[in-house]
Amino acid sequence: MIRLDDLSTKAPKELDKSQIKEETQGLLDRLSELQNRLYAGSKYAVLVIFQGMDASGKDGAIKKVLGFLNPMGVRAFPFKAPTDEEKAHDFLWRIHQKIPAKGMIHAFNRSHYEDVLITRVHGWCDDATAKKRFADINHFEQLLQHNGTVIFKFYLHVSRKEQQERLEERVEDPRKMWKHDVADQEEAKHWDTYIKMYEEVIENCQVAPWVIVPADQNWYKEYLVAKTITEGLEALNLKYPENPL
Repeated sequence: MIRLDDLSTKAPKELDKSQIKEETQGLLDRLSELQNRLYAGSKYAVLVIFQGMDASGKDGAIKKVLGFLNPMGVRAFPFKAPTDEEKAHDFLWRIHQKIPAKGMIHAFNRSHYEDVLITRVHGWCDDATAKKRFADINHFEQLLQHNGTVIFKFYLHVSRKEQQERLEERVEDPRKMWKHDVADQEEAKHWDTYIKMYEEVIENCQVAPWVIVPADQNWYKEYLVAKTITEGLEALNLKYPENPL
């Protein structure tokens, strides 16, 4: 079993911030070209899932990495508490509707994993149900892969200290006040339980592997996300369709 507390939330000390930011820009340039090929070829779809504690930087990762791409081929979806209609269906129903078509990149800010995370933290889902959902999620992701969907899953690993500083910024910084939610501080009190639930999710749901991203420093987080997606798409050997004439 992985222990998240044993993993650093910061970039290696030997890395140079300015150099990494320059490399990130190079990765984004490559990713832009790869997206063009993905969109033109319509052979694969790409699903990028971001999970993490409140204030771990999910919005920022989507904006800084995927916001650089052609908006015609990218969509982002946040998953908050399910509506009454969504609760009347199985827990994957609302997720399946947002899965990308071939040629598209979809980013999820939270995802189907909330149904085995916050639900367990608050006791809305017992362990037996969670194990069944782990199996359902694995089968679901296998189905997507069989249909040509490439899945990237990122756990943004932020420290408790950094989370608190960011939550306080939302109260004090006028540019970030719109993000402030009193419920975030209440959720933060369940930190240890969330960590345990994330460890179980990472251990049990590896059909598409998790990438654990140190997230205390945004420049390093963005670099790792861009690097992972770019290298993953390069491995597909994407090409423009040949002219039929």
